Amino acid sequence: MESEVITKAVSERYAHAVTNGEEMCCPTGYDHEDLRSFIPEPVLKVSYGCGTPVGLSTVQPGETVLDIGSGGGIDCFEASRRVGPTGRVIGIDMTDEMLALARTHAPTVAKNLGYAESNVDFRKGQAEAMPVKNEDVDLIVSNCVINLSPDKPKVFQEMFRILRPGGRFSISDIVSDHSIPNYMIHDKEKWGDCLSGALPLHEYWGGLRAAGFLGIHQVNLIPWRVIDGIHFLSITLTGYKLTTPTTTASKFATLKGPFSQITDELGQTFTRGIPESINPQTATLLQTPLYENLFVFSETPEKLTESDPRWSSILPEDSDCMWAGDFAMLTGPCLEARDDDGHTFHCGVPLEICSKTHRVLQHGAYQPYFGVINRAMQPSSHEAIICEPTGGCC
Repeated sequence: MESEVITKAVSERYAHAVTNGEEMCCPTGYDHEDLRSFIPEPVLKVSYGCGTPVGLSTVQPGETVLDIGSGGGIDCFEASRRVGPTGRVIGIDMTDEMLALARTHAPTVAKNLGYAESNVDFRKGQAEAMPVKNEDVDLIVSNCVINLSPDKPKVFQEMFRILRPGGRFSISDIVSDHSIPNYMIHDKEKWGDCLSGALPLHEYWGGLRAAGFLGIHQVNLIPWRVIDGIHFLSITLTGYKLTTPTTTASKFATLKGPFSQITDELGQTFTRGIPESINPQTATLLQTPLYENLFVFSETPEKLTESDPRWSSILPEDSDCMWAGDFAMLTGPCLEARDDDGHTFHCGVPLEICSKTHRVLQHGAYQPYFGVINRAMQPSSHEAIICEPTGGCC
């Protein structure tokens, strides 16, 4: 299907929703009672999305925030409250009806917040060609919009272009567990339903990394719908446009676990307990959230042994297991990670796991790095088994 056809169909669908109150996409996590204290009701009624952009909780006063697909303005107005009167908010949308609604209520929101004037600028444009200067933004948020774009790599490139070095994104979107078939891709109605444009998680994550982002990791993941065997998930991802290191000094990083081995987004592999020399760029990367929890950093090589209290290892219980249809997906930030039972997980790629491994991944040390889906259409009826002839787990 031509990109222009997709864009027109999506725009018309959302324009129609503004006038008839149609519910779009999937339920969100907004606290409407709180937002009602300063945002007019007509805006709250068209708050479409698949999650509240949690990145807004990291906003500092005076920052510049951009919302891709700002719609009626709900996320922009919440960002306006958080950046304060010295900050700026930019909302980008391609639908005239949405822009008109947001612009109409911007002065009311500013007044309710006690601002002399609105600090929100709603601009007409598309995510693939945003009307924003280079390196003009500290934080990008987007709520169930990028999956509607027919050219997601271009959207990711635009995001990287407009972010300042050290900037970050926090985007909620719909992804899938495997590729969308052609009969869905060519269904205009399902584009507006956030289905036809969903990328497999590994492609979505890979597209962000190809654009230059690093430290990309899951903040939240919720199974949404299963259609014709395809699992659609609501995911919130955060990533960074890292600054260029100003020092040339190298450090050492020692993986402490719980993974036995990982490969970071720059391609360096770390084995638990073994110190590795890291250059300034890798040092910057490994100090982003979720990476930093895995390492001990030192000026000189520091080896860890199992007796060291910092060593982390989580083994499966010594019992039989069940195959229940569970599949685990590594959701960043590593390219690849290995557990203590021989499983190698590749970012965004589902891997079937047994009941014992599922319980291991539910441990607090592993949980932030994984999402789990169940592909079984009905409960398994087989008995518990020993996975390997030697008696070990799968």
